[in-house]
Amino acid sequence: MEIEQTGLKDCLIIKPKIFEDPRGYFFESFNRNTFEEKTGMSGNFVQDNQSFSSYGVIRGLHAQAGEFAQAKLVSVIKGEVLDVAIDARPDSQTYGKHFSIKLNAKNKLQVYIPRGFVHGFSVLSETAEFLYKCDNFFNKASEIGVIYNDRDLNIDWLIPERDRAISDKDLLLKPFSALQHL
Repeated sequence: MEIEQTGLKDCLIIKPKIFEDPRGYFFESFNRNTFEEKTGMSGNFVQDNQSFSSYGVIRGLHAQAGEFAQAKLVSVIKGEVLDVAIDARPDSQTYGKHFSIKLNAKNKLQVYIPRGFVHGFSVLSETAEFLYKCDNFFNKASEIGVIYNDRDLNIDWLIPERDRAISDKDLLLKPFSALQHL
């Protein structure tokens, strides 16, 4: 596994070591010992989630606050997404900055998103299957978020406006400037 910095404090790109031969490929998608050794972060994930979405879907930007904050390790097993992470930790030197990267079934990249970040993704392929490991359990009462089209963040989701599919819940989210502290 190789680790790359994203430019946001503690948010990392993880490149697994892939073994390919004429039969196909194999790679270790997660090993807690290796993860902790290479990143210095806790690999104590307790919940795995998977979503399926069609082209144009934008999910996010979401987080959980307080004692239910979550770090996530995200990847794509089918299709391609634009993954977006925003540092929402007020004491961080990269507070309010965002990072985006294309994750897909071919590149097999993963992104580690620490607690205190807001996260979302847009689906760039016909369909996509998205996986994320979380280091804390979901708690609906702790859900918070940021509207996907916040003018100050100015995120390019790589989806034309006419093709965007956003949940009613996500359309009600507030701008980043109104985010309650994580």
